[in-house]
Amino acid sequence: MSQEKLNGGAGPAGEPARPQTEGAPPLDAAEGLRALAESMESAAASNPLAADPELVQDFLVEAREHLSKIEACLLEIEQGVHTQETLHAAFRSFHTIKGLAGFLDYAVMQRVAHETETLLDLARNGKLVMRPAAVDVVLAAGDYLRSWLDAIEAAAAGRAAAVPPDPEPLLERVRVAAQGGEAEAEIPLEDGRAEAGQAGLPQPAEAGAGRERGEAAGRGGGDAALVKVDTAKLEYLVDMVGELVIAQTMLRHNPEFAQVKSPRLQRDIAHLTRVTGEVQKTAMAMRMVPVGQLFRRMTRLVRDLARKSGKLAELELHGEDVELDRTIVEELHDPLVHMLRNSMDHGLEPPAEREAKGKPAAGRIRLAASHQAGMIVIEISDDGRGLNRERIFRKAVERGLVAPDAKLGDHEVFHLIFEPGFSTAEQVTDVSGRGVGMDVVRKHINKLRGRIEIVSTSGAGTTFLLKVPLTLAIIDGLIVSVGGERFIVPIFAVREMFKASPEQVFTVEGKGEMAMVRGRLLPVVRLASRLGIEARSENPCEGLMIVGESGSRVFCLLVDELVGKQEVVIKSLGPAFRDSKGLAGGAILGDGKVGLILDLASIAGEAGAVVRG
Repeated sequence: MSQEKLNGGAGPAGEPARPQTEGAPPLDAAEGLRALAESMESAAASNPLAADPELVQDFLVEAREHLSKIEACLLEIEQGVHTQETLHAAFRSFHTIKGLAGFLDYAVMQRVAHETETLLDLARNGKLVMRPAAVDVVLAAGDYLRSWLDAIEAAAAGRAAAVPPDPEPLLERVRVAAQGGEAEAEIPLEDGRAEAGQAGLPQPAEAGAGRERGEAAGRGGGDAALVKVDTAKLEYLVDMVGELVIAQTMLRHNPEFAQVKSPRLQRDIAHLTRVTGEVQKTAMAMRMVPVGQLFRRMTRLVRDLARKSGKLAELELHGEDVELDRTIVEELHDPLVHMLRNSMDHGLEPPAEREAKGKPAAGRIRLAASHQAGMIVIEISDDGRGLNRERIFRKAVERGLVAPDAKLGDHEVFHLIFEPGFSTAEQVTDVSGRGVGMDVVRKHINKLRGRIEIVSTSGAGTTFLLKVPLTLAIIDGLIVSVGGERFIVPIFAVREMFKASPEQVFTVEGKGEMAMVRGRLLPVVRLASRLGIEARSENPCEGLMIVGESGSRVFCLLVDELVGKQEVVIKSLGPAFRDSKGLAGGAILGDGKVGLILDLASIAGEAGAVVRG
């Protein structure tokens, strides 16, 4: 395959050929990968600049930054809150992408950017009004350019890639819009990666290293100097700082050091501890990114969902400066997509129905972030119909999830929507209704060691609160002892601890050992039996009961005793223990020995834990 395939097939006369002709069968992932890889080799042969991986990576980073800026500008324009500078900024971004693409001989990208730039030039010079149809076209051009970035990056990394389609239909839409016309086109559901697999569509994946370097470059203000750093180097730095903290902790707890009575040595070690702590805080802060970048991606999603459904919606963003571990921000994408789709499809009513109820025609969706008790709370709320308690309960009975005569509170009923395949939708749409969304939400939040709370009022709306930790690299843990071995129980999953009295422990037929806690029977998990260790005593009243929770599940974990509390750096157990149920990782304790971190989500599932109230 020639260089022209990747670059849009620019022939001798400069007329681009089509990477995939109309009516031809689509290339599968393997063929697309080979085609793009061959194209990059050809491009490198004719243009040495295209062979420089750093230049290509910098191009991907900068182009994505400009595409994000373009999207934000276009949404401001559509909402009527823009200034003339907003149009200039969008124009300049397309102009920059055009120049960068031409520099590396990416001819199709260059051509699409040039045509779109022309449209925006007419608008900024007052010769064209940016109506919704024109905004749609410019956004579609941005999406098309993004698909080329994904393809280029995948081909460079040797991953499967979807070949971007023929640009001619898009270019025709751009030309029609530039003449003040409206080209009909179906409105895509942007940011729909969570359901792309179901629809058979390619899932655009932004480069981890590229995106993080771009985000770092986009932050900061005033006179702050910014440096782009590859995330692989950043991760290595964080790992080494973690090792430094472990080494310092081991030194401080060394028995031989405890025997040294030198005041000067004690002062030096105290100083080392303070410095190490500050270095650790700084290193962890380097992993943090503002949640606003994720929130702003949701703006486009809500806009496209509203256009497709015929509903009116206003998205309010709050707490955009709140910072989270970048890994958590990435993992929150799919849950937010699913929940916003549900809010638009099931929560908000059509304009006529809202006005009949005395509500504004445009629904309100609130996306907010805040700090609360060492956790980050992400709030997704709407002023729509609210959850239908009776319908949820009826559907749960039909599926055999609860007994018809079960007495459940609102909290317990609402959490039934997180069961796999659960849906009360009367019909399946291309937005939601398949019964997969909320189950995905719960899995993602559990993976992040978080939990979900629901508040809903019929006719007034629903609020979901996603509570997640600040970082996944370090946790506060309770060190517990079982049969001479020590384990770490994450504090975020601990509700309370107590010494059980004989009258609190029961054996229930068909359910096993149970403990009465605040008027509720909770299943008891003997950690010693679970891990095949001999406990100090078989009498549960001589041990310590830890009331643990995971998601919406609550149970009692029986251990021998509580050793203490420690902030630990999480270490992976490696591939050999990847499938070990009940264990989430390991950590090096103060004496240099390894403590295993318990996975309460897995233990809760095996225990048949009850829904918490």
